[in-house]
Amino acid sequence: MNRNDDAGRVKRWRELLDGERDAAALYTRIAAAETGERRSIFEELAAVERRHAAHWEEKIRGAGGTVPPPRRPSVRTRLLATAASRLSPGAVLPLIERGERADADIYDGDPDAAPGMAADEHGHARTIAKLIEGGKPSAPAQIARREPWHRGDRSGALRAGVFGVSDGLVSNTALVMGVAGSGASHTVILLAGTAGLLSGSFSMAAGEYVSMASQREMYQREISLEAQELEEKPEEERDELVLLYRAKGLPRSDAARLADRIMADRQVALDTLTREELGLDPTQLGSPLSAAISSLLTFAVGALVVILPYFFGGGTAALVTAIILAAVALLGVGAGIGVLNGRSAVRSGLRQLLLGGAAALITFGIGHLIGTSVS
Repeated sequence: MNRNDDAGRVKRWRELLDGERDAAALYTRIAAAETGERRSIFEELAAVERRHAAHWEEKIRGAGGTVPPPRRPSVRTRLLATAASRLSPGAVLPLIERGERADADIYDGDPDAAPGMAADEHGHARTIAKLIEGGKPSAPAQIARREPWHRGDRSGALRAGVFGVSDGLVSNTALVMGVAGSGASHTVILLAGTAGLLSGSFSMAAGEYVSMASQREMYQREISLEAQELEEKPEEERDELVLLYRAKGLPRSDAARLADRIMADRQVALDTLTREELGLDPTQLGSPLSAAISSLLTFAVGALVVILPYFFGGGTAALVTAIILAAVALLGVGAGIGVLNGRSAVRSGLRQLLLGGAAALITFGIGHLIGTSVS
């Protein structure tokens, strides 16, 4: 390796050293503002960062470079530390978590990093997240505990269905109104509406399948990587569990006992690590086929509403009936979405009616202008 390469590596190591020193200084300042178990956790995080810094110091010395003396922490570090001491650590933890997640992969695949450094950095972001929670279950967990009749959308079919019927209704209503505005016969309007129903349904189904399948594959890869880490570095994974449970509020001894019991069964350990570290439920990764079928059928139902009158006739009567049916359906679908989301049914229904009606009105006007100019 030539001298320029060595100089470039030493420069990079010095930058990493500065970053580790900054992190250690920040966690030390936050620890001083905390008490009890939380202080201990931040002191341990600071110790890990100091250990990382020592590694880069050794690398610099080994390459014949000069280890720079500790510099003043960065402006960001000083601001976060000041806010933590004068306001509260909780006020800055979300900012620290975002920074940790952004830098979590800094050592992934780095041949110069010491073993375990990448895992340490990934674990810091998860620990901060648990400290933000303050040991309280997340909102979905609280709901599930109090109201067991609530269920998550495990397959993604409900989400796909809601969006499918809404998209089918709005898009085909706009399409049919545009063709009707041009003065086309009811046969042409029916043909255009049916084509819109079929093309939209299959397009939505294909897109939903690919999207859900890609998401599922990504989640499965994350779980497989976690399984590999569990197999290769069980002690590190056990220590991460201890730290995570301490961050949730358990005393060190209780957290250690719980982690040991979990690690005694590898399958239980993998399931727990998947939930705690990755934030994934292995039983709720989504079903591409269910989502695709739901999307296809619901889009078709929504798209069918506006073309129903044209199966029985044409002219002004069919147009007025189609407008009334579309308006009622838009109002109903919007209200249904509002109820599902815990929002006002009236407000959500009127919003859906306004947006869908505006799209239909605009396309009707454009169709009318095109039909007039062509004729």
